[in-house]
Amino acid sequence: MTEMTLQGTALIAGQASGEVLHADTGLSFMGGVDAATGRIIDVHHPLCGQSVAGKILAIPSGRGSCSGSLVIFELLMNGHAPAALVFRHKETILTLGVLIAGELFHRGIPVLQLDEAGFAALSNVRFARIEGDAIQPTETLAAGPQSFVLPEPDPADFTLAEIDRRFLAGEFGEAARIAARIVLQTAQIEGATELVDVDMAHLDGVFYKGPAGLKFARKLCDLGARVRVPTTMNAVCVDRRQWRAQGVSPVLGEATDALADAYVEMGAKPTYTCAPYLLEPAPKAGQNIAWGESNAVVFANSVLGARTLKYPDYLDILVAITGRAPLADCYLEEKRRAAIRIDLPHLGELDDLFFPLLGYHVGKIATNAIPLICGLEGRAVSHDNLKAFGAAFATTSAAPMFHIFGITPEAVTAEAVLGDEVRVVQVTLQDLAETWEELNIARSPEVDMVSLGNPHFSLTEIAALARLCDGRRKAEGVRLVVTCGRDVHAQAQEAGLIAKVRAFGGEVLNDTCWCFIGEPVVGKSVRNIATNSGKYAHYGPPAVGKDFHFASLARCVEAACTGEIDMTLPAWCRQG
Repeated sequence: MTEMTLQGTALIAGQASGEVLHADTGLSFMGGVDAATGRIIDVHHPLCGQSVAGKILAIPSGRGSCSGSLVIFELLMNGHAPAALVFRHKETILTLGVLIAGELFHRGIPVLQLDEAGFAALSNVRFARIEGDAIQPTETLAAGPQSFVLPEPDPADFTLAEIDRRFLAGEFGEAARIAARIVLQTAQIEGATELVDVDMAHLDGVFYKGPAGLKFARKLCDLGARVRVPTTMNAVCVDRRQWRAQGVSPVLGEATDALADAYVEMGAKPTYTCAPYLLEPAPKAGQNIAWGESNAVVFANSVLGARTLKYPDYLDILVAITGRAPLADCYLEEKRRAAIRIDLPHLGELDDLFFPLLGYHVGKIATNAIPLICGLEGRAVSHDNLKAFGAAFATTSAAPMFHIFGITPEAVTAEAVLGDEVRVVQVTLQDLAETWEELNIARSPEVDMVSLGNPHFSLTEIAALARLCDGRRKAEGVRLVVTCGRDVHAQAQEAGLIAKVRAFGGEVLNDTCWCFIGEPVVGKSVRNIATNSGKYAHYGPPAVGKDFHFASLARCVEAACTGEIDMTLPAWCRQG
């Protein structure tokens, strides 16, 4: 074993030694790794409970959240990062976090990509040493220098516009020069030789996960950073108008305010929503945009037909500063084709739970490839259904989009979206039942809290909730809390919907989202939470340490009224 040397491609070159931590399942650093300690907290991951700190972490890729770059950046800055990252597939999100830490703060690690055989060979390796493009298994922990070397793209290797050369020459200031350099480095990693204009941006990494993120934003401000395209902001860690009244710690609340204000200082609009497709103007088909936030990316690409990379946190603001992006991935027609066709079983009448459950399941199959889902043709599928599907899909898959035959705009025919080599997978009702069991980890029917709005509720979702709540009252001791963006909240308030939810006893929060909400909003006494979000059913258990019920909106509201939830399998999943 010690004489075997595995050759790969260094995305960020360098030297490192360490214990090998290997898994065949992708890992989302956001919601899956504690940004303060490096401990893996994803309860659905085989490495849960282990620490990445100082290890050579070998995973096929990241998955889920665009915020993995933010978390690896925090770990690099606080000393709890892996010694190196080794991937099987192209992994821009985590690599970008390393790249930015290296560029701005001289903290970095090697990042290596291996082929299938090389990655598999690491599964039985305990220790290894990385040197440039090679990784050498060792019998014991080898001594040696730890270093990293950032890529140095040669402008001559790219077809650059005049504006790109002016950015790189520093004509628009130091922040813009650094932004352009990192965009070019990312283009090199993506294999792109050109950049493309984008019309708008959405910033995902605007929430507070630790002091490094605030340091990053303040450094850009101090260097004179200003966005050049209309730019919106994702949800933050607190409801900025209510956190003091809620008893949120001033440490978190004030840091959140400072971080959000830094991005506003750079010219971003304080929209504070993880569903930017609900804002006006929404992107149009064929429009090039630069969006972070995993659910927003897949909705924009898949449902709206717009074009965006799955932007890592922090690359989104750099692209917003320049208005230029690598011409790669979903900006290119050929990169939007499906490599997996997923055939569904015969289905009867469906409820709203079907779509997030299916999205979560499909993401586990299409972990790094765009899928085409067949079997829903002729059904009335709403934007809310596709929103729920996409958010759950983006939780388990690293792919930037999906197609649904006869439903999403590019999948008018199967031939229009299928690539040359296609794997076919048949999904059964039993498969879906098993995934439902995976997400329903609460073992008793009691419900202490109903959590809705991950991603943020739309106006039509609030209307559906108001209808279910109308004339009823929640049980004593049970809380129902829904999150939505400020724009949607204003529309719902004008329509009288917020008043109906509050008359039921429900609470409505803005600005923040369930990915960031913990104590005191989720109290220590809460044991079981019910949600209709596949995304929150996945991220919630490690985030708040509670057990979860995953159910339809109607079951969730009923549970709020009775304090108990129907734990039987959904009727459509029992058919046949």
